[in-house]
Amino acid sequence: MKLTNKEFIKNIEKKYTFEKKPSVAVAVSGGPDSMSLLFLVNAFIKYKKGNLIALIVDHRIRKNSKEEAKYISTYLHKNNITSQILSVNKDNVSKKSMNEARNNRYNLLTDFCIKNNILHLFIAHHKDDNLETFLNRKIAGSDFYGLKSMSELSLYNKVLMIRPLLNLSKDKLIDYNKKNKIEYINDPSNFNLDYTRPSIRNFLKKSDQKIIKEINKDFENILFYSPYFIQMILEILLKNMVYVDSNKILVGLDNIKNFNEIISENIIRRIHQFLFYESNSPRSKKTRILIREMEKLNFNNFNLKGMIVKKNDDFLTFSRKSV
Repeated sequence: MKLTNKEFIKNIEKKYTFEKKPSVAVAVSGGPDSMSLLFLVNAFIKYKKGNLIALIVDHRIRKNSKEEAKYISTYLHKNNITSQILSVNKDNVSKKSMNEARNNRYNLLTDFCIKNNILHLFIAHHKDDNLETFLNRKIAGSDFYGLKSMSELSLYNKVLMIRPLLNLSKDKLIDYNKKNKIEYINDPSNFNLDYTRPSIRNFLKKSDQKIIKEINKDFENILFYSPYFIQMILEILLKNMVYVDSNKILVGLDNIKNFNEIISENIIRRIHQFLFYESNSPRSKKTRILIREMEKLNFNNFNLKGMIVKKNDDFLTFSRKSV
């Protein structure tokens, strides 16, 4: 996709559905990715005569995070873009890990959206980010569904997250900023090799084009075949469901315990997503513990990220609470 305001608006209208005069939020870190997304979405909102707010998270991991947030807010004010700084509670900053920072950020962002009746939250993940996620998950041993990495649309805390830049490289975003004279800052943690993602980024940067091409081809194959895999999982689940409502799903125990681990794990994840209306699935490690317990038939109740799994005669009951 050619990165201009006009082409972005055309692409957004083609792919997504919004309310009349939409109110949207954009997660802004101040980096080149989120700043380019913000100005692109701002052009779209002006065209739709809607409302936009830039949400800046003071993550409190680095000493100067507060000053950075204020600098970005001041810059956006000069460009007639409304912004709000959201500060992470100090009690939630203990590990100072990327995973902790991401969870804190997403919780703050979506809580704000819910309180202010904002249905759509734009996130600036791009093609390079997704390739890094793919490699990270491949190293960690993720299954087919996990290797699909980030999706353009996902639900978090009942807020729809939109990632419209997943087909665009970081270089294109930086080029857009330069052409439109958009200022941005660089996060030092992006270059800290103590973290996994910057290490993967450094590996990709130093790799020759042949290796990069092979990794991209591998990732593209996953993206191509993943819809068929997801469809297969859903069809298997539907065939083996005995009962379903908004709070509970019953599945035949004999069938599900005889599936291989990959299929069982993905069925359990889809059930959790249905019951809790979110795309964040339970972690593989605990899901696999449940699968082993199912195979041995030596459990009555199992709590999987708030979902109660109960064995009752020839059935497994998955519910939002114990029933």
